[in-house]
Amino acid sequence: MGFVGRLLEHATFGGGGGSVNGAEVLQEMFEKTVVTYADGTPKTKHVTTNMLIDIDEESGGATARSYFTVLQALPDLPLQTIVAGRYADRFDYVDGHWRFADRQVTIDLFGDVSRHLRHTPR
Repeated sequence: MGFVGRLLEHATFGGGGGSVNGAEVLQEMFEKTVVTYADGTPKTKHVTTNMLIDIDEESGGATARSYFTVLQALPDLPLQTIVAGRYADRFDYVDGHWRFADRQVTIDLFGDVSRHLRHTPR
């Protein structure tokens, strides 16, 4: 299982196209939609900013809101912003560890994602 599947294995992951649950399903979704290159990466950097975290110690949970910007560069593609948006996250504290319970993604801006996604959104 890949990194994204492990990171979100206990979470619901959702956005404009619906939601998925489970590490294997999530990993498969990313493998089917995200272009990877010879080094096994999508040649992107995901920058998360303006994070606001609210911890509820009584319930053993937390929420977070943040912005994200995805940058991409390839040998024949100069560094550029390809997508930007917002995350709304929920976390559970289980057995002494924080883990994702839910991540909702809202895309605010699209650039040229043709070298990042197998199917370009309309």
